[in-house]
Amino acid sequence: MFTGSTVLLTGVGAEGQVGEIVAGAFAASGASVILVDRTSAHVDARAQAIRDAGQQAYAYACDLTDSSAVAALAQTIRDTHGPTLNALVHMAGGFGMSGPVAESTDEVWRRQLGINLTTAYVTARAFIPFLRAGRGALVFFASQAALPGGAVAKMSAYAVAKTGVVALMRAIAAEERQNGVRANAVAPSSIRTASNVQSMGEAVHYVERQQVADAVLFLCSAQASAITGTVMPLG
Repeated sequence: MFTGSTVLLTGVGAEGQVGEIVAGAFAASGASVILVDRTSAHVDARAQAIRDAGQQAYAYACDLTDSSAVAALAQTIRDTHGPTLNALVHMAGGFGMSGPVAESTDEVWRRQLGINLTTAYVTARAFIPFLRAGRGALVFFASQAALPGGAVAKMSAYAVAKTGVVALMRAIAAEERQNGVRANAVAPSSIRTASNVQSMGEAVHYVERQQVADAVLFLCSAQASAITGTVMPLG
């Protein structure tokens, strides 16, 4: 499905997380995958596992909240892999409860907006030119907390950040349509990741990691060529 394509994926770090499965699915479908995470040891291990399976993967460590670091990463990728991407999947981020607004802190507010919204903005801004060159697809990770009627109590910082990701996606979809770039988002409920199972146990209705990967690959595929500016709920 993606033979000959180059796909950049962020948030491909620790084993047992959703990035591991999404990256592996793209690689198994023939893509050359460029993996990015904050922690070099984690992203190096994910890339090595893909290479051990006989597929192409490259790893880079970067703090995606730092626009200078992201600009340097974009230049490195341009120099090493060329100026074209067929897809960008932004999975970097993280969940955190902030408590009632009246009792929340500046620290958790800044952290949730930083890791979820700032990373999405800075990464998209740096790599949209690559997607224009490849007439590619951009997929963000939102959340059910960003959907109408979604639970937001005691998680306002996270919900605001993910709602911002949806607005960012829609802006890019409108701005880049004429350049052949599509932008969409998936909005999963709790995903069965190692960290979620550890913190919430098994008595939760989870979205399976493979189900998330299937949705992401579809949105990046030719079959979804008419879909842009859309949020796909997963639950």
